Amino acid sequence: MTLSSSAKKAYVCQQCGSVTPKWKGKCDECHQWDTLVAETVSVSLPTDTIHAFETLSQADEHQFPRLSTGMAEFDRVCGGGIVAGSVSLVAGDPGIGKSTLLLQLAGMMAPKTAVVYVSGEESSAQIRLRAKRLGLQDANVHIISTNQLDTVLPMIPKVLIPGVLRGFIIIDSIQTMMLKSAGATPGTLGQIRECINTLITLAKSTGLAIMVVGHITKDGMIAGPKVLEHMVDTVLYFEGDNNRPYRLLRTIKNRFGATHEVGVFDMVSGGLREVTNPSALFISPRQQEIPGSCIFAGMEGTRPLLVECQALSTPSFLASPRRSVVGWDSNRLSMILAVLEARCQLCFSKKDVFLTVLGGIRITEPAADLCVALALLSCLKKRPLPKRAIAFGEIGLTGEIYPTAFGEHRLREAEQLGFSHVFMPDSTLSTHSMTLSSLNHVKDLDLWFRS
Repeated sequence: MTLSSSAKKAYVCQQCGSVTPKWKGKCDECHQWDTLVAETVSVSLPTDTIHAFETLSQADEHQFPRLSTGMAEFDRVCGGGIVAGSVSLVAGDPGIGKSTLLLQLAGMMAPKTAVVYVSGEESSAQIRLRAKRLGLQDANVHIISTNQLDTVLPMIPKVLIPGVLRGFIIIDSIQTMMLKSAGATPGTLGQIRECINTLITLAKSTGLAIMVVGHITKDGMIAGPKVLEHMVDTVLYFEGDNNRPYRLLRTIKNRFGATHEVGVFDMVSGGLREVTNPSALFISPRQQEIPGSCIFAGMEGTRPLLVECQALSTPSFLASPRRSVVGWDSNRLSMILAVLEARCQLCFSKKDVFLTVLGGIRITEPAADLCVALALLSCLKKRPLPKRAIAFGEIGLTGEIYPTAFGEHRLREAEQLGFSHVFMPDSTLSTHSMTLSSLNHVKDLDLWFRS
């Protein structure tokens, strides 16, 4: 349908995007203070032009071609490579390495297609300095330092080439870009919405791929309107601990592949290095068995990932014992402690309990319940688990332990890394050469430690 538009001035909430004709101190929708900013809002009106409907059964030979970046971990999270005509959003904390990642990606894509790096935050000299540090000073990457999107758009068709992917554009960052027609300052809701609309139209009409950097707020959310995440094809979060060199690239949304895929990188002096065996990063290289430690065979998307959970329980001198959790849900820990007390008569109510997941990674799977319970009992009984053992299983409030999905993938990964013992509930899975300790109820945990 063809739309005609008229413009009017209104006040737009920079937090939720609601529009009001008059200024207010507090937004009626999200109840945030001082978030209304005057902007020129376009109102679209339908005309008489109508397009024909199509059906799902209609034959369509259109394909979405992909181009491998040459960076295996990045290809994994994108679903196999960059899709022509797609728009992706990469977000992360300041200084986490977003610009470094995308500049390395630009250097690897340059021999395959035309690459344009647009920066509204750094000068061309700064970009060249980083490229020299990364060893990419000879890469055929077109760079332009400006925050005027109107200046960039006429230049892009000049560098496009025929092929699977006609061009690859990097915008660093969307919060710094502006269009003169939007009539607002960079970073405001109106500017972000208009800029991303223009880039999406450009990508779909020309077949080039666009990757946009997005800032995040202090709450960890992507800055700007939530509609920004809805409009793009792929949303990637680049995360990590500033005290550790490891970085995780996580897929939150992907219209061309699976979500919750994870790519692992190691930040070194020469840039980001791919980690082909991430499980080795999150397991301590100790030589002796220590009580309170257990290896969890988890899943990140379709990738099995082994991480180490460590628990410590000590007598408390406080009226309300402490519960400290790093890398796991504190409410989930409280539930596991309550189940162990109710079903196994184990006393944790007068003990401080500390739980941490090594490597700075965060676990969200309920399959980690059994691993945490084993680590807690190992500490309480002062008896270590077998050195090359893994565990996975979900614990219910009745104390029963339930099987989890992707069990075969977890076992295969553990076996490849040399693990020989597995704690899990009964199932039809083949444990191959691994020794199985079948645990179907939390009482079985207590019996195993007494044996």
